[in-house]
Amino acid sequence: MSYDPSPSYPVPPHHTYSTPPHHAHLDPPANSSPSYATYPWQPQPSEPARQRQPRRAALGHHSDLRLLRGAYRWQRRVATLTALGYFMLFLLLSAFAPSFMTRTVSGGLSLGLLLGLLQVPVTGLAIALYEYTAQHTVDPIADRIRKQADLDAQREAAR
Repeated sequence: MSYDPSPSYPVPPHHTYSTPPHHAHLDPPANSSPSYATYPWQPQPSEPARQRQPRRAALGHHSDLRLLRGAYRWQRRVATLTALGYFMLFLLLSAFAPSFMTRTVSGGLSLGLLLGLLQVPVTGLAIALYEYTAQHTVDPIADRIRKQADLDAQREAAR
């Protein structure tokens, strides 16, 4: 059993190799391990320290960028789940409730055909939700970051 000196295994081995007294005349076994890493979890040789780059002007605040990413993620999820959720409902009803989908609504129009035709307005609703959430959540945050970046650029140019 070998000792892994990496930080992920900080406990030293319990026993170290020592020659028993009745075998004192024998040499301990030679280290026969290869010069390359034999296990993938062995630490890699460290690279020399790199010079730090000069500090750049920050583009907005990190919390603003985090808010923008979160708002944009929410916007994508709402629009995607609206369109895909309705389509998955339609597919599941088609596969597992054929008697429900073949019911006649009026004048030979089946419920399955009606629900299929409703996919177009539902897709339009998903697009409208996407635009609404863009105007009310994503765009104001992006505008605030853009204004802050312009102010930072003006201050940097004045120096």
